[in-house]
Amino acid sequence: MTVTVSEDIELLRRSVRDFIQNEVETVAMQIEEENHIPERIVEMSKEMGLFGLSIPEEYGGLGINMVEKCMLYEEIGATHNGYTTLIGAHTGIGTVGIVELGNEAQKKKYLPDMATGKRIGAFALTEPKAGSHAINLKTTAKRQGDKYILNGTKHYITNATEADIFTVMAVTDPEKGAKGITSFIIEKDFPGFHVGAVENKMGLRGSHSAEIILENCEVPVENVLGEVGEGYVNALKILANGRAGLAARNLGSAQKLLDLSVTYAKSREQFNVPIIEHQAVGHMLAEMAVDIEALRALTYRVANMVDEGEKVIKEAAMVKLFGSEVYNRVADKALQIHGGIGYIADYPIERFYRDARITRIYEGTSEIQKNIIASQLNKEYT
Repeated sequence: MTVTVSEDIELLRRSVRDFIQNEVETVAMQIEEENHIPERIVEMSKEMGLFGLSIPEEYGGLGINMVEKCMLYEEIGATHNGYTTLIGAHTGIGTVGIVELGNEAQKKKYLPDMATGKRIGAFALTEPKAGSHAINLKTTAKRQGDKYILNGTKHYITNATEADIFTVMAVTDPEKGAKGITSFIIEKDFPGFHVGAVENKMGLRGSHSAEIILENCEVPVENVLGEVGEGYVNALKILANGRAGLAARNLGSAQKLLDLSVTYAKSREQFNVPIIEHQAVGHMLAEMAVDIEALRALTYRVANMVDEGEKVIKEAAMVKLFGSEVYNRVADKALQIHGGIGYIADYPIERFYRDARITRIYEGTSEIQKNIIASQLNKEYT
């Protein structure tokens, strides 16, 4: 499909591209070595409005649609994935729930600071016994007067150490299964809220994931997000909404790997010719290019469907599945093309290769996406 955007959005896209190439890329190795994103980069990102991608203008955000957001995500995905994840987790599942499901009082209270990056967002669903089986939550929420008291542990929570505002799922009625789960907006300073152990991950250096521990955590009744008992449905909505954006980030990373691979293949000589002239290498590059163009088409098709208000349960699962699988295939071929140098930690290929692997797991595994697609097909063919 042809993507047409305003001149203002195109200018913003070019500004983001310049920022990624001239600022973030220059500190990519520093992020990897220090497991920390320089404050200068974070502050510059705030000034550019990158923390407000999902937030309407009336609350201080950029007010852009999903197609436009994917264009920016594609640019952001072309750099260190730790930085990409800090931005993506905040502007995706970290804020979308409040934008889509929050009441006016909640939006006015939280979104302006989240739009500027003054307060970072995170999404807390996963637990030790509730990952893909999301309805198996053990975190409980019991109402006591004008508060809910939450107890339980979440883990693998992206942005946990940086976040100020958490969208948390907890069981309010254990007898009702999926219909007994409720969403809450929790501030890090609420009594009984603690950030636990920080995970030592295989990749995504600079992006921190940690446990969230709720010990008699006091949450005001007015911080219920959506309706009581609709938390599981809310979680599905939040995750589905963000899947086109996640695919766009994968697309940006895959395109970066293709660019690096073509450049390397044209300069690296073996048997007296550039290796791009060897059929084995040329075929890998061709396969990478086809995968990337197919992902680009599907990403913007799904993004456009979101903007048109269409039902995208199946398509969102498709683009999440395809995006993560393409990124991993492209990363594998990029490393093979680069050979030994691609395996060395001083070069970006090795980093992208490690970072790619989590995309087939987080925000819904590839297997769960296939289940969703198959379930929707079963309903369509009745």
